[in-house]
Amino acid sequence: MQRRKFLQYSLAGGALALSTPLRGWPLAPAVEPHNMDMTAWSAAQIQQKMAAGELSARALAEAYLERIAAIDQNGPTINAVIELNPQALEIADARDAERAQGHIRGPLHGVCVLIKDNIDTADSMQTTAGSLALEGSIAARDAFVVDKMRTAGAVILGKSNLSEWANFRSTRSSSGWSSRGGQTRNPHVLDRSPCGSSSGSGAAVAAALCTVAVGTETDGSVVCPSTSNGIVGIKPTLGLVSRSGIIPIAHSQDTAGPMGRTVADAAALLGAMTGVDQRDAATAQGKAHMHADYTTFLDKGSLKGARLGIARAFFGFDDRVDRIMEESISALRHLGAEVIDPVDLPKSSAYDDSEYEVLLYEFKADLNAYLSSLGPSARVKNLQELIVFNEANRERVMPYFSQEIFLQAQEKGPLAEAAYSEALANNDRLSREQGIDATLAKHQLDAIVAPTGGPAWAIDWVNGDHYGGGCSSPAAVSGYPHITVPAGFVHDLPVGISFFAGAWSEARLIALAYAFEQGTQARREPKFLPSLEF
Repeated sequence: MQRRKFLQYSLAGGALALSTPLRGWPLAPAVEPHNMDMTAWSAAQIQQKMAAGELSARALAEAYLERIAAIDQNGPTINAVIELNPQALEIADARDAERAQGHIRGPLHGVCVLIKDNIDTADSMQTTAGSLALEGSIAARDAFVVDKMRTAGAVILGKSNLSEWANFRSTRSSSGWSSRGGQTRNPHVLDRSPCGSSSGSGAAVAAALCTVAVGTETDGSVVCPSTSNGIVGIKPTLGLVSRSGIIPIAHSQDTAGPMGRTVADAAALLGAMTGVDQRDAATAQGKAHMHADYTTFLDKGSLKGARLGIARAFFGFDDRVDRIMEESISALRHLGAEVIDPVDLPKSSAYDDSEYEVLLYEFKADLNAYLSSLGPSARVKNLQELIVFNEANRERVMPYFSQEIFLQAQEKGPLAEAAYSEALANNDRLSREQGIDATLAKHQLDAIVAPTGGPAWAIDWVNGDHYGGGCSSPAAVSGYPHITVPAGFVHDLPVGISFFAGAWSEARLIALAYAFEQGTQARREPKFLPSLEF
């Protein structure tokens, strides 16, 4: 199925810029995972330390920069950071000065954040979606989510690498590879995929190269790198977080989302990202559902009496993952949940074809609009010019896989065509009314539970990703929220459990996920193993 081939579950101071793609595999020996000190602290711990005068934003930023140099560039070389912000220490100093004057902006004041390199920042950093075609592109204004994070007091440390064009270029792509940034690696096992497309964000959070990071998702691109790297990821309801200033795939499914080592950290970042944006009409629908601080919903006892439905349609792709899920279901019951097993959520294969059709149509329309907004100095101004550029620079841009998806999208007509509107209506009907909404109503559920995905596969530049299975599509296609939390390990590879539900249910999902996280404590710090040995 073409959508599956494309998605492969992703679907979708001075600067220390990483501009040269890694071509070889100099795998370093395993490093001591616990030597992280302040870089492993949570956002709440950071605030406590800063309030007590035991930590400054500058000291924290310097520690992350040192760790990035030691681990991301010169040590195990996970290659998660595509570019560092030369103003990071200056921003940290400003946050320290504000704190000294008694001005605290919120739970992210002085906290270091990495931003996926498809999100505009109006500073000296580039926004390229990992593509050499946009190398040198500087945004004229911040994406709305970036502006919100600056207002919240976050220190934007740099940009994270990603699957080029958010993994929407080739049916044989390697998650985490971009022509500008090279291959990101999984910090748990270095020759394993970090999944994508928010590969750098997931790997960086897991490796403690930042406190939290921002990813984006069309279908799986937040939750897959979160499960593969053993962290927490939240894919919000469409309209809770603005899409303006983000290089698009498809407006009917695209959203940015927070990624953190804990539910609390991801919740803190989500609150800083939400808001009504005049440039994104969808956010007006979310106004009544937004919360400035989602950490107020963290409740260890929230599973008591909760009704959770087990979506067995997403089991069965890996018996080892199934065993972890059975243990997780037992833990949910032990923590007080009423488990309804199974529930009859339809398989996403029912709308695979229509989803892919919508993505192709919207990608052409939305990307053309973004590229045309870059101005006359842009190297490419539409999808057709991008295709030509890639072909002319094939050796550098397409050394391992091509641009079949670009070519398919270019063949599509305008969004006024009946084929597009019919496919979109099919998606909405099957994923919402006859899908998540129907299942929640029938069983009176608080959330639906399923395995997020399988253990990370070996990176393969010849054949591309080796996707096993997962449950990202129902929430992605419906535009509903989805949170993944670490649940266990297959050998040394993390596996996550997913909670998803209806529109605007982020607060409830965060509470449920937090109770599971606190009751199981399944997350482990990465070992940076060169490879698995049996």
